[in-house]
Amino acid sequence: MPCGQGRHAHLLAEAGYNVDGLDYSEHLLKIARRRGTGPSLRYTRGDMRKLPARWTGRFDAVVNLFTSFGFFADPSDDAKVIAQFARVLKPGGILVWHGGSRDGVMARFLGRDWWQTTDGTMVAHERSFDPLSGILVIESSWRGPTRRAGRRTHRIRLYTATRLAELCRDAGLIVEEAWDGFTERPLGRASGEMMLKARKS
Repeated sequence: MPCGQGRHAHLLAEAGYNVDGLDYSEHLLKIARRRGTGPSLRYTRGDMRKLPARWTGRFDAVVNLFTSFGFFADPSDDAKVIAQFARVLKPGGILVWHGGSRDGVMARFLGRDWWQTTDGTMVAHERSFDPLSGILVIESSWRGPTRRAGRRTHRIRLYTATRLAELCRDAGLIVEEAWDGFTERPLGRASGEMMLKARKS
């Protein structure tokens, strides 16, 4: 959760897991369903802040990957999401959470960068960060020979591992391990990404 286009849900089902994917975007869910569904792979449209009541205590694991957290304007909504993750887990179930680490992102903050794609399109990012709200704003713009010029703004609230562990604890989840993103290295002060494993007590 969220499952988006079903990239991970589909692979998990192919690996033999029984998977439910949830996302708010009907457009992305249509793409996910085109990839295939079946007895071991189902998709539901919904809001992470209020998961289906029928899911209470149902899952061995909840997976939240690739910075799919921190998009709500009110930080209390992020706490609601963690509480919902805990509610749908079985006792002893695991939350796997992956996203940006505020400490590491700020340690090597890059205000702007740009690059050229293979088709000649120039892409530029300008970033700003508000230390009180924890919100990172990314202004993206592009212009190229084959793509029309465009602009997009992306906002996300970054968390420290400490704060996420507190949110998990308040919801009855205990963070047992923390890694430097998708590596076996432990989470460090300069880690730009973090992977947390929390267990429902």
